[in-house]
Amino acid sequence: MAHVGKRIKKSREGVERTKLYVLEEAIKLVAERATSKFDETVEIAMNLGVDPKHADQMVRGVVNLPHGTGRVLRVAVFARGAKADEARAAGADVVGAEDLVTIVQGGTIDFDRCIATPDMMPLVGRLGKVLGPRGLMPNPKVGTVTMDVTSAVKASKGGAVEFRVEKAGIVQGSVGKASFGGEKLIENIKAFVDAVAKAKPTGSKGTYIQRVALSSTMGPGVKVEPSTVMTVGQTGA
Repeated sequence: MAHVGKRIKKSREGVERTKLYVLEEAIKLVAERATSKFDETVEIAMNLGVDPKHADQMVRGVVNLPHGTGRVLRVAVFARGAKADEARAAGADVVGAEDLVTIVQGGTIDFDRCIATPDMMPLVGRLGKVLGPRGLMPNPKVGTVTMDVTSAVKASKGGAVEFRVEKAGIVQGSVGKASFGGEKLIENIKAFVDAVAKAKPTGSKGTYIQRVALSSTMGPGVKVEPSTVMTVGQTGA
């Protein structure tokens, strides 16, 4: 444990806890501190000016990262007949109907993303208590309840990231791997922030994007100057 503590302490060196860094500098600091033996994931956390307890302040959506997440996702599709065949052809890892419901109810969840055709939702609805807490419940708002299973599977495999605001008004998501390098991470981060900005709810008052921070799996959080992650035409208001 002493070794872990030393490494954490060392990783925090050179990062001022209260300073807001421009995006390029923040990415450099995060990448330099991702020194694990595995390729660490880079995460973004955004504090938003919303209270998710109110229905008109809910923030939810999906973003296709231009350079993917660097992670291979296992995708499950609830479908029957021709749509099940289409899902398999598109590269889905697990496909089924009642049989898949039974497997999931038995506690086996061998997938990271879940898609369903609309006709399957009464069946999938029975799994709400199992899939809901894991953020796996299919939802038409993020394109995971659809007849176009080919596009949904390919998007999930290609770097689609779902985001949803948590109780404290925070949205988090993976934006790539430390090995991606600055340019790819910048483009992924800006795409993520852009999607969250476009998902601004009608009930949000005051500054919408309040704080932004980046970190790697094992590294410290680095605070980012919000204006440097926004594309032209965006504001934090």
